[in-house]
Amino acid sequence: MTTMTDSSVREFKMPDVGEGLTEAEILKWYVQPGDTVTDGQVVCEVETAKAAVELPIPYDGVVRELHFPEGTTVDVGTSIIAVAVGDGAAAAAEPVQEAVADTPATAEAEEPKPEGRQPVLVGYGVSTSSTRRRPRKGAQAPAAAQEASAAIQAEMNGHGPAAPAAPAAPAAPATGDRPLAKPPVRKLAKDLGVDLATVVPSGPDGIITREDVHAAAAEPATPEPQAAPAAVAPAPSPTAAPASYDTTRETRIPVKGVRKATAAAMVGSAFTAPHVTEFVTVDVTRTMKLVEELKQDKEYAGLRVNPLLLIAKALLVAIKRNPDINASWDEAAQEIVVKHYVNLGIAAATPRGLIVPNIKDAHAQTLPQLAGSLGELVSTAREGKTSPAAMQGGTVTITNVGVFGVDTGTPILNPGESAILAVGAIKLQPWVHKGKVKPRQVTTLALSFDHRLVDGELGSKVLADVAAVLEQPKRLISWA
Repeated sequence: MTTMTDSSVREFKMPDVGEGLTEAEILKWYVQPGDTVTDGQVVCEVETAKAAVELPIPYDGVVRELHFPEGTTVDVGTSIIAVAVGDGAAAAAEPVQEAVADTPATAEAEEPKPEGRQPVLVGYGVSTSSTRRRPRKGAQAPAAAQEASAAIQAEMNGHGPAAPAAPAAPAAPATGDRPLAKPPVRKLAKDLGVDLATVVPSGPDGIITREDVHAAAAEPATPEPQAAPAAVAPAPSPTAAPASYDTTRETRIPVKGVRKATAAAMVGSAFTAPHVTEFVTVDVTRTMKLVEELKQDKEYAGLRVNPLLLIAKALLVAIKRNPDINASWDEAAQEIVVKHYVNLGIAAATPRGLIVPNIKDAHAQTLPQLAGSLGELVSTAREGKTSPAAMQGGTVTITNVGVFGVDTGTPILNPGESAILAVGAIKLQPWVHKGKVKPRQVTTLALSFDHRLVDGELGSKVLADVAAVLEQPKRLISWA
């Protein structure tokens, strides 16, 4: 995970915190250049396709440079932070002038220091020479840039055109010079159809920030009187976002992290495994009574007891009676792999997107143990602390759409699994019970399964067993 760039500087690379992950997004830095770090100290939080993970540094030293700002997606194996260790730590403890992120606070707090090291933009590389750079020619002075930015903002706010300013350095680099901007800012400009050569930089040393790009995109399309005709921006590519759109009517959300991984997995599952879904409507009145009884039981004190607990146990009993449902399809070997254990997945909706952590060896847990595992799983998911390991190796999944008031659905299989059970809302409905129509607690279950390895008979038996246990929960004792 680390490499030596010289005798006193170590480069910490983005690790693979899961199985086969190729990239991760830097959510938050907990350190800045010049900070002292110790072995095991968390330096940043990253989001992979599966979870948010905190990364500890594996050695003592002083932070020399952060290679990427927050919000950047970095490939696994790429260096993300440089730390001076040993003899180099003392020298690195001096204030380091580095542009880490394109935020207004950073831009305003930093003052130009001609004698210091200039900010290094990602993609431009770091000079290995000890010679100090001179300020780049054509870069606008910070004060002049701020005045220009204020003038543009005044026009945007409807205060009328600004008064002519005194002659200043050119707003953009001279012809032939590439405008200074970080990769995320360049992508933003491309998405908005903004030519960086026409943008007035407001960042230190003439760096173009996100705010500069947004300001340029918001300028009126019609040129001001007596102004030179604006250059025509190149047409965006078919895959790029429109050059401009009404932000009050549309919101564009980047697809990344958990949402991106979920979308790819669902598309792959839907078009790889032939899905079959069967439904059954069940009278769960007795199950609901048992839930209330368990809540009063001292053995379950402090545990999460709800209908999902008994539904999960009912599914585990059905799998025990029909073990072939707990399998996966090995395409490469052309084999069906029957699992002799059940890692029970529970689909959970979180602010980061849908995740499916699973309870390891759920088949071997007693009902109180299962209640404890479910409670811990849900709490961890809501806090956004679910680890990648907790979402790997699932064999069968339950998704509870009933919490949203939905009667049922046709769930898509979690990749690598053969079955998923959807639980609908439990409602008081008229039901024929012992020859009379009575109000009963009723729900609808839907079981989707991979028809390559689960035929209609096996799928029907599993669903019927789950329904039978929920109708007569005493069967948990005789069948378990």
